[in-house]
Amino acid sequence: MTVPDPLPGWLTAAGRVTVLTGAGISTDSGIPDFRGPRGVWTRDPEAEKLSTLRYYVADPDVRRRAWRERRRHAAWTAEPNPGHAALVDLEREGRLRALLTQNIDGLHQRAGSDPGRVLELHGTVHEVECLSCADRTAMQEALARVDAGEPDPPCLRCGGILKSATISFGQALDTAVLEAAATAAADCDVFLAVGTSLTVHPAAGLTDVAAHSGARVVVVNAEPTPYDGIADLVVREPISTALPRLLGR
Repeated sequence: MTVPDPLPGWLTAAGRVTVLTGAGISTDSGIPDFRGPRGVWTRDPEAEKLSTLRYYVADPDVRRRAWRERRRHAAWTAEPNPGHAALVDLEREGRLRALLTQNIDGLHQRAGSDPGRVLELHGTVHEVECLSCADRTAMQEALARVDAGEPDPPCLRCGGILKSATISFGQALDTAVLEAAATAAADCDVFLAVGTSLTVHPAAGLTDVAAHSGARVVVVNAEPTPYDGIADLVVREPISTALPRLLGR
């Protein structure tokens, strides 16, 4: 349950590491997770409606609250932490196959990860998308309209409902992104799951893809996950200290 010393040879020798990150890697940057003991949805179960498409589309009050929450989202002030930096180093060493993330905060890119190597499975909070015409614009432009007095700003192109360009419950993942993630999971020596509960599918199922393809599985998470039983290594230490040590930083 702690980072082994010395590190296992199969980890230090791995030349193709595919990483899946979840909310836990960003908590040390001040962004709360969702399902942890102090998670957003743990403290306020009603908040989950803001990320559920059917409620968002049907209820203007839900949309208005969602825009208020976006205005004060921690992503606007958060800074990458040593966990993010360790993954940048892994990439610079030429050992990172791909960085798959369930996070929407953009902290991997801000830390220095190559945006072309980051697959945002659940989208990004830095853009908004019209649910009718699919037009995309910058989130800050929409928030400026909220600040100017539009509590639920419609699409300027067609008048449709605007939503952050994130994947809500009830909304399909981008097929191309998911296929690329599955390919990366099947083509690695080590699959490293960091800060994710591994309960949300299809992202969690990428662990199965990797394991069935012969990869070693490492789980770094504060709480138990459904995949701990098949993992070759499980670490419960804080991510911002454990990840740099695991990756030899």
